[in-house]
Amino acid sequence: MEKSHRLILVYLSLMFALVLAVVPLPAIVKLFRPDWPLLVLFYWALALPFRVSIGTAFVTGFLLDVLVGTVLGVNALAYSVIIYFCSVHHLKIRNFSILQQSLVIALFLAFYHYFIFWLSHFLTGVVFTMAYLWPVVTGAAVWPWIFWLLRRIRRQFKIH
Repeated sequence: MEKSHRLILVYLSLMFALVLAVVPLPAIVKLFRPDWPLLVLFYWALALPFRVSIGTAFVTGFLLDVLVGTVLGVNALAYSVIIYFCSVHHLKIRNFSILQQSLVIALFLAFYHYFIFWLSHFLTGVVFTMAYLWPVVTGAAVWPWIFWLLRRIRRQFKIH
């Protein structure tokens, strides 16, 4: 399989994560939905920091803005900032255990949600509630499984 064909799997995983982000769910379950695109971006930014980085994060965030119907550029900017910090520190984060990585991912997710809240509050006057942080908890909880699944795909198809 050629390198370009292998990278298509990376973009397909991001598209699948975008689909998971917009799948209709009951209201109570929707509060706990992890940030699938950001978690998948985290993995690829850690595994392939020179192929999946700020540009990919911006495009993914912009697509999420279009799909969800938020103010254009809010998620794109937030994804770009978060993935920038993830890419800069990718060598340190990769050496952490899975549980330590989950804690780091939780910090990144908390910063992401605070950043989105701040931008949304500035643009539309949104009010902060503690339910805003449930995706941080669920994102940290599902990180080991996302890591395991995407790592298995990366090794099976020799994506590098």
